Amino acid sequence: MKKGGFDWLLNADADIFCLQETKAHPDQLPEGVRQPPGYHAYFDHSKAKSGYSGIAVYIKTNDQQPTTNNQLKILKVEYGLGMEELDQEGRFLGLFFEGPPDQKGAGFALLNVYFPNGGGGPERLAFKLRYYDAFLKYLEKIRRKHPNIIFCGDINTAHQEIDLARPKENENNTGFLPIERKWLDEVERKNYIDTFRYFHPNEKAAYTYWDMKTFARDRNVGWRIDYFFVTKEFLPKVNKSEILSNIFGSDHCPIFIEVL
Repeated sequence: MKKGGFDWLLNADADIFCLQETKAHPDQLPEGVRQPPGYHAYFDHSKAKSGYSGIAVYIKTNDQQPTTNNQLKILKVEYGLGMEELDQEGRFLGLFFEGPPDQKGAGFALLNVYFPNGGGGPERLAFKLRYYDAFLKYLEKIRRKHPNIIFCGDINTAHQEIDLARPKENENNTGFLPIERKWLDEVERKNYIDTFRYFHPNEKAAYTYWDMKTFARDRNVGWRIDYFFVTKEFLPKVNKSEILSNIFGSDHCPIFIEVL
């Protein structure tokens, strides 16, 4: 916000924005960030410690009610996966949209998630894997009632060798460990589609994160660890999925999907 990045976000004029690693309680934010004109915001913040983790979702408003341009109304919002151990760090928002009355089955669930990083020792890696497993169980549970699902965010794992600049050097590092990548294999086996790879199956050097300490972005030595996944049922509604690598202001860059 202080660097002007929040102005870019508002000027981009998307129907919905999902942010991860906000590192703030909503009460710490100025009004123009907490509830900017034209948007309604939802926040999940860390209850464990301040200045850590946290996510937000901004949705365009229409007559003071959160809607999208297609008049999709929010049925409910869920904060966390429903497991106290996993919900203390402010990592999950689930928004459930009702479709227009004349379009039966057009509603969808949008899950914005900031998945744990596995660095910091075996305990954090184990926490990350527990979060992965609990999230997938949550997905499969809601899918019975809500077959149209989008989940997005910082997954903190590059799936295949094409998804990072130096796979061999990182095969024993968290973020590219076989056990982490295996979870993404399972996600795809259950027919959740990595939208970027669906539209760009062979595109190389397409990354969403770069280490700032080593100026890795200047050399494009990066990782693709931010994703939009959708259920196979919802895929026909996705028109494009892109990485905005020319947008600066963070060690990550924005990504987006366009839904018809």
